[in-house]
Amino acid sequence: MYRRRKGEAKGFTWSDYRDLITAVHHNLSAPMVWVWDNLNIHLAPELAEFARENKDWLRVYRLPAYTPELNPAEGIWSLLKRSMTNFAAADLDGLVRIVKRKLKKIQYRPHLIDGCLAPTGLKLEPW
Repeated sequence: MYRRRKGEAKGFTWSDYRDLITAVHHNLSAPMVWVWDNLNIHLAPELAEFARENKDWLRVYRLPAYTPELNPAEGIWSLLKRSMTNFAAADLDGLVRIVKRKLKKIQYRPHLIDGCLAPTGLKLEPW
C-alpha cells in the first residue's frame, strides 16, 4: 500500500505483476486466466511478452476501453449528477437523503431508465 513515504513505490511495476502472477500460478499449480483493465502498466510490452512466453498455462484477456454506453448504470449516475448541480450538503446524512430522493424520482420515470438502457441493447422486461 502506498503511504506517500519518500522513496516508496507508488504502485506495482510490470515485474511486480509478473512476480505476482508467477507466485499465484505456483501456489495454485494450475493454469490461469488473468483479466486486465487498461491501466498503463498492464499494457507494458514486457507483460505482453511474459504472457506469450507462458501461454501454455497463462491466458490474459484485456477488458475493452471504458465504454459507458454499454453500462446502463453510467446513465443513471449521469442523470443523478445532473440533478444535483450546485448542491452542497451540510453533512453526510444530508447528502444521503438527497441522493436517495433523486434516485427515487428516477425510479418512477421509466422513460429515463429506458433511455439509459437503449444504447446498451438491453431490455427491461417483467419476469
